[in-house]
Amino acid sequence: MAARSRLLLARSFAAALRSATRPGAPSMGERFSALPRLLRAVRSGQYGGMTTGRLAMMAAAAAYIVSPVDLMPEGFLAVFGLADDAMVLSWLAATVLTETESFLAWEKQATHVPGAVAFAPASYGPR
Repeated sequence: MAARSRLLLARSFAAALRSATRPGAPSMGERFSALPRLLRAVRSGQYGGMTTGRLAMMAAAAAYIVSPVDLMPEGFLAVFGLADDAMVLSWLAATVLTETESFLAWEKQATHVPGAVAFAPASYGPR
């Protein structure tokens, strides 16, 4: 089962990476500069394409990657200890690519009405 989940994670990361590098896609600089705006829009309720729970999971994943506390310590398990970090990092990278693309598309076509809740385009599907 663990091998299957790693395979699915690798596939989703590869799909997100292909999407991010296609012609006309936002650059990595645009994506990273959009993160603070995404955070503000989700927290204020203006952008409904992402939940605060998903945002919290992304923050927890980033904290786990940089944290010295590890579920599978590298010191004892060598390469296998890096596997959990790699899985979390690939999930986070794929999520950032997907979410920033949706957010940038929303920003491009949304009419911002103060206090109104707007949702991502239907083509991006539910999360």
